[in-house]
Amino acid sequence: MQPLIDNARLFGQRPEEFAKLAEGQSPQVLFITCSDSRVVPALITGARPGELFELRTAGNIVPPYASEHPTSEAATIEYAVEVLGVSDIVVCGHSHCGAVGALVRGDDLDAVPAVRDWLTRAEPRPAGAAEDPAVADGVQSHVLAQVLRLRSYPFIDKKLSARQLTLRAWYYEVHTGAVREHRADTDAFEAL
Repeated sequence: MQPLIDNARLFGQRPEEFAKLAEGQSPQVLFITCSDSRVVPALITGARPGELFELRTAGNIVPPYASEHPTSEAATIEYAVEVLGVSDIVVCGHSHCGAVGALVRGDDLDAVPAVRDWLTRAEPRPAGAAEDPAVADGVQSHVLAQVLRLRSYPFIDKKLSARQLTLRAWYYEVHTGAVREHRADTDAFEAL
């Protein structure tokens, strides 16, 4: 913890670098990814403060849209699209994902009921090889399911129809740093 504290102390000693951020934000991208500590969106993309609007959830799950009982995830997505006017949404899954791995393997999660109940929102259950520690196939199918789920949000459907928004499906390999994007023409995740 001490190195993190030391960096935080030094970080705040450069106010001139951050003064402009107080004027507001205008990110072009909503980046939805897992809360896994090995996935760092700004590091992966090279984004500076104010360039990415991030939503991090266990397993990068996009919950079903519900206007009567909205989730914080849905509120974040709505704010990014309707208020900030992002032009792109990236759903980025990653190799070695514990959440997707648990779903692929059918792990018993009774000891962590909040995690178990959250992961039920990942329907359909990702397919993949249970013996693959990277759970690559499972993560990639899961990312595509989350992109489809986003399409069911009425305000996203409206922006997509007006060609004001693009949805992207990414797969990040934590063991190599490689990023792949799903290509509709080949139906495969390919290098950016």
